[in-house]
Amino acid sequence: MKSSTEALSPTRVKLTIVVPFDEFKPSLDKAYKTIGSQIQVPGFRKGKVPAAVVDQRVGRGAVLDEALNSVLPTWYQAALQETSTVPLGQPEMDLTKFVDGEDIELVAEVDVRPTLELPDLSAISVTVADAAVTDADVEEQLEALRENFATYSEVDRAAAEGDSVTIDLAAAEKDGTVIDEAQASGLPYVIGQATMIEGLDEALIGLDKGASQTFGTTLVGGELAGKEVDVTVTLTEVREQELPELDDELAQMASQFDTIEQLRADLVERLTRGKRMAQAAEARDLILEEIVGKIEAPLPDGFLENEVGARRQQMDMQLAQAGLTIDNYLADEEKTLEEFETELDKNVRDSIVAQFVLDQLVEDGDYGIDNDELSQHIMRRAQESGDDPNAYVQHLMEHNHIPEMISEVLRGKALAALVEGANVVDASGNTIDLSNLKADGSLASDDPEVEEDSEVEAGESTDED
Repeated sequence: MKSSTEALSPTRVKLTIVVPFDEFKPSLDKAYKTIGSQIQVPGFRKGKVPAAVVDQRVGRGAVLDEALNSVLPTWYQAALQETSTVPLGQPEMDLTKFVDGEDIELVAEVDVRPTLELPDLSAISVTVADAAVTDADVEEQLEALRENFATYSEVDRAAAEGDSVTIDLAAAEKDGTVIDEAQASGLPYVIGQATMIEGLDEALIGLDKGASQTFGTTLVGGELAGKEVDVTVTLTEVREQELPELDDELAQMASQFDTIEQLRADLVERLTRGKRMAQAAEARDLILEEIVGKIEAPLPDGFLENEVGARRQQMDMQLAQAGLTIDNYLADEEKTLEEFETELDKNVRDSIVAQFVLDQLVEDGDYGIDNDELSQHIMRRAQESGDDPNAYVQHLMEHNHIPEMISEVLRGKALAALVEGANVVDASGNTIDLSNLKADGSLASDDPEVEEDSEVEAGESTDED
């Protein structure tokens, strides 16, 4: 089989595939066996019907068509590999020459990723947030820890913010008609969390145990989403929050540390690592955004439209699962449908171009991948999806998604190299060396082994001097 390509446009190529008839014969023999097993001919066992008899019964043309249809996908995939063509979507195929006994010729037109003119990557410069941990950051974490170990005691007073209460809720139409599916009793709630209904916190604060309060609101979930109703809340229990002291006893109860100062130091370290990881993520986004903004990338006809349609369908499904509609979403975001569609179109386009950039960097670069890297990536994806790792791997194998996983790893490597090669500074003007950042947010230079190696090297230099 021989394959050749011809560029029809920056985003579309024509594959010409020529197959000698001798290479087609194994598929033809298989087709005879397949059809022969499907027909019954007196005097012959099923599946043992000779080719000449099959030709008499169904015709040589039917056998040729059966063989051709079965082998076309194989030829197409082989041609893609032979010409290093990476398709975007399904091809349009045309059998241009098919004469019994002669070479077979077919043409496939398919959309492909355009070759991009990338900007000077070394000139890319972005500014990210500082990674410094403030006292307020640490105190916020300690306060959350205290709340995790808080106790509650019942009190006989009006409800206040922070109290843990038990309530009954009853919703009714504006005309007073009770909504049966919007009644609930014995609900636990912490005042101030704003996790239930808009207006509930205001109605509860200052309310006495056993008393009720009615307020107007708009339901946001389920089939009644967007409906304006009157809700009556009845307070049945009030419990006051009691926070533990911020001392060594709390540190020992909540962590592996003996003192609160040790716990503080650990919080500073963990928060610092988290902020470094946030810096890296922000740098990746900003660098890609800047590169994409400098590129005029042609997209295949209909490709963007299909991707936007798929993204819109996915979003509609997510809204439906949350009991919302696109109108609810637009109202919350204070956008018109036209503004939403324009923004969606731009986001999808930028996402496509960003992937094109990374794919081209992978193609131009020398990025390898080993089994451990691939396995770790697949395990992370399984964890993110909440699937059993073995079942997830089985699904990938059955649906031939392993190449996608490999592409994701390689794109990640290209992006990491891109970020490491760019000029990244924080808001205070400090240069950030992201090549020194490890996967857990720590710095490679903080590794004792690295420091020890540095000391040895320094010592050797001193000796030589």
